[in-house]
Amino acid sequence: MTDIGGISSNHLRQFIERIERLEEDKSVVSEDIREVYAEAKANGFDAKIMRQVIKLRKMDSAERSEGEVLLNLYLSALGMAEPVGSEEELNS
Repeated sequence: MTDIGGISSNHLRQFIERIERLEEDKSVVSEDIREVYAEAKANGFDAKIMRQVIKLRKMDSAERSEGEVLLNLYLSALGMAEPVGSEEELNS
């Protein structure tokens, strides 16, 4: 085992090689995901909406509810949605 400047070259090489393998795996998985979205699109599904659904499913219900309230608040402030209740309700 060679140490250069206090760094084990073998240990470093092992980390680098593990990262390279994982990056390769990640590339393969990313391609698989793209293929599933393409297949869904070919079957009439909207990939953009599916991505949003997946993002929402990753959130817990409290986080999702908070996001919906903020989204509605922002849309209301921009005149893009009906007002969402009184200011007191929003601040509670």
